[in-house]
Amino acid sequence: MNISLYDLSVWVLPLIIAITFHEAAHGFVAHRLGDNTAWQLGRVSFNPLKHIDPFGTLILPGILLLSHSPFLFGYAKPVPVNFRNLNHPRLDMVWVALAGPATNIILALAAAFAFHALPWVPANAAQWTADNLKNAFWINIVLAVFNMLPIPPLDGGRVAVGLLPRVLAMPLARLEPYGMLILIGLLILLPVLGAQLGLNLDVISAILRTLTGYVIRALLFVTGNA
Repeated sequence: MNISLYDLSVWVLPLIIAITFHEAAHGFVAHRLGDNTAWQLGRVSFNPLKHIDPFGTLILPGILLLSHSPFLFGYAKPVPVNFRNLNHPRLDMVWVALAGPATNIILALAAAFAFHALPWVPANAAQWTADNLKNAFWINIVLAVFNMLPIPPLDGGRVAVGLLPRVLAMPLARLEPYGMLILIGLLILLPVLGAQLGLNLDVISAILRTLTGYVIRALLFVTGNA
C-alpha cells in the first residue's frame, strides 16, 4: 500500500486532534468533579505529545491498515483518574467516561458544519481542507462509537460499571486488566479464525460499522449535509 505525504497530511492531523481532545476532555471533567490527578500531571492539555502512545496510537492502527483489517482501532495513553477523589465516585465516573466520546461527537458536528464554509476557502486549498474535514468527521464518529463498547477500560465499559447494579458491575470491572486482549481477540483473532473455518465471525466489526453508519447519517442530517 502506497501512502503519500498528502494522505498523511489529511489523516494524521484530524486523528491527532480527535485523540488529543478526547483525552483532555476526560481529564478536564475529572478535574471539575473533584479529581486533580490528570491536571497535576499535565494531561489536561491540547499538546498531543502528552497523549500519544507510540504503539496504540501509531503502530497498531498502522498494522491494521496495512493488513486490510475490517475495522481500525487504536488507543492513546489513558488519562489517570482516581475515581475515589471524585465528589460522587460511581456517578461521576460515568460523566468522566462520557466526556471523551461526547467531545468527539462535538468535533464531528463542527467538521460537518464547516463543510458549509468550503466555498470561501481559496481554490488551491479547498480539496485539502475538504479531505481534512471529511476525515475529521469520520474519525471522530468512529472513535466515539468504538469507545462506547461496554468493555472496560473503554469508556462504554466504565459507563456500564457506573450504571449497572453492583452485582453486575463488579464482575465487569474485574475485566479491565484484560480489556485490550478481549478487544484484540474479538476484532482480529476471531475473524481470522472464522476465515480459516469458512465462517463469518466478524460480528463486532459488523455491529460497529452499523452503529457508525447510523451516527453518520444522523449528524449529516442535523448539519444540513444529508
